[in-house]
Amino acid sequence: MAKKIVEMVLESVKMELPDTKTLRLKWPEDYGVEFKTGQFITLYWPDSPKYKRAYSLSSCVLDSGYFEVTVKRDGKMGTRIVDWAKPGDTLFVIPPTGRFLPVLEPEKHLICIAGGSGVTPFRGFVREATRTGKQTRITILYSVRTTEDIIFEEEFRELESQNPHFKFLVTCTRLPDDAEWGGRRGRIDADWIREQVVDLPNSVFYACGPTALVESTEKLVVGELGLSKDQIRLEKWG
Repeated sequence: MAKKIVEMVLESVKMELPDTKTLRLKWPEDYGVEFKTGQFITLYWPDSPKYKRAYSLSSCVLDSGYFEVTVKRDGKMGTRIVDWAKPGDTLFVIPPTGRFLPVLEPEKHLICIAGGSGVTPFRGFVREATRTGKQTRITILYSVRTTEDIIFEEEFRELESQNPHFKFLVTCTRLPDDAEWGGRRGRIDADWIREQVVDLPNSVFYACGPTALVESTEKLVVGELGLSKDQIRLEKWG
């Protein structure tokens, strides 16, 4: 059965960074859809129905009444959204789908590896786990160029203060040597990943972001850590 495509109004927009914007798409009255945190929706503008783009939800299933996606200025759709999308605009929405879902079980440890805007679905993971009081351990390992490129930093730090099972760890790859930064520098590597593992058999690895980062993570987890592909979930963004 085909999914029902619905036109939604942009209730609000928020510039997260100079090149990154969060859209809040308001559900119409009597809108009923079953979905899960971690899935994605597909958007298109009313005047460009043939040009569609899928975006992971940066909201979670508990955020009733709206969807949120967080978009980087990239390609035709991303550029138009970041530069021009405003409250009151409408977009057509193909309902959520996808299998990039958090395993929110008490004994599990979700190690979420992200680059750039690949961190956006993990916001939904942590929101759901925190609001429902899940005992699931969640660690985000986030690679950005500089401290100016960290998306959702304030919210993730607030979630850390609310959720003792959540850690948000950032590494910068292009920060000048003289820049003030007390955190990690360099790319995500096997040693850094190993430092976070507390129970390898109960760890579930997620990787989201540029293809190169996702593929290198898969090689690290499967090749160097020796885990099966059943313990890793991948979401490539070109």
